[in-house]
Amino acid sequence: MKTIAIAAGGNSSEFEISVKSAQEVGQILSSRYLIYVIIISGTNWYWEDQKGMYHNIDKNDFSLTYNDKKIKFDGVFIAIHGTPGENGLLQGYFEMMGIPYTSCGAFCSSLTFNKQACKLFLKEYGISMANAVMIRKGENADLVNVLEQTGLPCFVKPNDSGSSFGVTKVKRKEELPGAIDIAYKESDDVLIEAFLNGREVACGVLKTKNKITVFPVTEIKSKNEFFDYEAKYIPGHSDETTPAEMSLLITEEIQRISKFIYNVLGCKGIVRVDFIVVGDKPYFIEINTVPGMTKESIVPKQAAAAGISLEELYSMSVENMFEKTA
Repeated sequence: MKTIAIAAGGNSSEFEISVKSAQEVGQILSSRYLIYVIIISGTNWYWEDQKGMYHNIDKNDFSLTYNDKKIKFDGVFIAIHGTPGENGLLQGYFEMMGIPYTSCGAFCSSLTFNKQACKLFLKEYGISMANAVMIRKGENADLVNVLEQTGLPCFVKPNDSGSSFGVTKVKRKEELPGAIDIAYKESDDVLIEAFLNGREVACGVLKTKNKITVFPVTEIKSKNEFFDYEAKYIPGHSDETTPAEMSLLITEEIQRISKFIYNVLGCKGIVRVDFIVVGDKPYFIEINTVPGMTKESIVPKQAAAAGISLEELYSMSVENMFEKTA
């Protein structure tokens, strides 16, 4: 039986959500693997035993000593949203250690985590997306020029953050400076993006061996101003429909683009691609390379709609990381 670490926590605002995802994944996989949920918080990396005792991870080889026995891991299931689990930092460490892991590689993770860099990369391939302008902390940005490019309303968001914290929908130009300040609390780079009046959808993709599984599309209807943190994680604040109630033509186009983006970026493991559909045209918003993995999360619900159980979904991801290194 393989020994699998589930990396959880991280240094972003979604620490608790990550831990919850890891615990649910761990419970489901425990029938197939020896599971250790490893909390990563800054430089504190540890495993908590059943008695509540913390056991530090040896970062020299990512090992654990318990009852005088050294435990080494066959692979790592990354369940950290945001830094360092979604932006390539942890991936680079595991690659240096020669330890297989479940998510996209270091470069792909770093590229996709930077919203503006990812958009510029995909624009070269003809992917449709909203107009956007990036500004950096310390710059004297010309906000009048910014709004000429994005119009109102617009979204102000941290450029490199895995969460919905720091995101504001701006309806009046007077609100823009305050929204930028809020976003700067999460990132030194801020993306100001044109508002697209359409339907928000998401599509999960998973590659195993030589097969790519594109999941059913989910439509998200937030009861808040937009699909913010509250709408994502607090029950009753959004309605999600899987499969989305839209024409087969639009559904297949979303799935086609999601698969194309997955391939052109060189993604691995489970990802979720988000769009706004205006009329019958999907506009790319962002890609999540470590999407939520609780049973209430979007991709697990899509898998269920496709007849794939949670145990099968997570096991496919784990077994695939060993295929990658074979």
